[in-house]
Amino acid sequence: RRSSGLGQLLVRRFADGSQAGGRIVETEAYLGGEDQASHSCGGRRTQRNAAMYMEPGTMYVYQIYGLYYCLNVSSRGAGAAVLIRGLEPLRGLEAMRQRRSARRTASGSKALKDQELCNGPAKLCQALQVTKDFDRRDLATDSEAWLEPGPQDITEGDIVSTSRIGVGYAGEWTAKPLRFYLQGNKCVSVVVKKSERPKAVVEQENDPSSRQNTLGKLAARFART
Repeated sequence: RRSSGLGQLLVRRFADGSQAGGRIVETEAYLGGEDQASHSCGGRRTQRNAAMYMEPGTMYVYQIYGLYYCLNVSSRGAGAAVLIRGLEPLRGLEAMRQRRSARRTASGSKALKDQELCNGPAKLCQALQVTKDFDRRDLATDSEAWLEPGPQDITEGDIVSTSRIGVGYAGEWTAKPLRFYLQGNKCVSVVVKKSERPKAVVEQENDPSSRQNTLGKLAARFART
């Protein structure tokens, strides 16, 4: 889970110097090797998936349905990558809304809410204008897209793990818990309540005073032994 990318800030810089971006709140891991849902399953290498075999942090961008783009980041392990599925918008919200609403406005649809701007892999690419031009570029050195530390820490208790979206063809890998999201975040694309922990438990674990009380009790217990 530590390599899931959750909590980091994805930032996009445009030619006019403006920025847009948000906190990563949902990802999916694709492990390569035996992972039948991965583009690199069985060690498959093509021009399209070359970025999956490059240095960790390399962007892997591919097109779906001939219209939309998905942004992945190569990870540790040959052919492994993390799909960024959802962002919590924090910078450049109005510009993102304009990019996402161009077609919707023409059809008379209502303006998108903040949580609707980047709650899906294709949506966030549209909001940030991420296209195939970013494929094989390094997030660690790129001047137009990069990662920053997130605005707040997250704990293991904040993270929900469940099966990935749209991989029903992947045999035993269909149900593998390789999708990760931040519990309670409104910008997650698909919520699975049965996989989530009780809200009261998560809040208690994240409460500093509660953690301090627990540590105090443990210290007292050891002092008596």
